Amino acid sequence: MTDEIYFFDSYAIIEIIRGSDSYKRYVSSNIVTAKLNLFELYYWVCKELNDINTAKDELMKYSSCILDYDLDIIEKAAELKLKKRNLSMTDCIGYMLAVKLDIKFLTGDHEFQNMPNVEFVK
Repeated sequence: MTDEIYFFDSYAIIEIIRGSDSYKRYVSSNIVTAKLNLFELYYWVCKELNDINTAKDELMKYSSCILDYDLDIIEKAAELKLKKRNLSMTDCIGYMLAVKLDIKFLTGDHEFQNMPNVEFVK
C-alpha cells in the first residue's frame, strides 16, 4: 500500500476489475469511495459479468473503503449537477467528497477530463 489516497469513481474500480494496465499503479493506493459507487459496481458486475458471487466478493472487498457524506456534500453535488448536467448524481457526490477531502478523484469518465482535482486515466 502506498501513501497515495484517491477517491475511486465506479469507473476506476471497474477498470481495476477488468485488469486495465492503465489502472494497475492505483491498486496499492489508499481507496475512498461511496456507497453509491458500490451500487454501480455491484450492478455492473451482475450485468456485464453475469456473476453474482463475484459481485458480492467485490462489494465486500471495497466495503471498508466507504466514506459517508453529509448535507453539505449533497448541496454541493446538486449545484455541480446543475452546472454539468451530463454528470450522474453518483459522480457529483463522489467528486465533491474528493474535493472536500482534498484528494484526487480517480476516473476515466470523459466528463471529468480537464476538471480540477481529477486524476484522469483512460
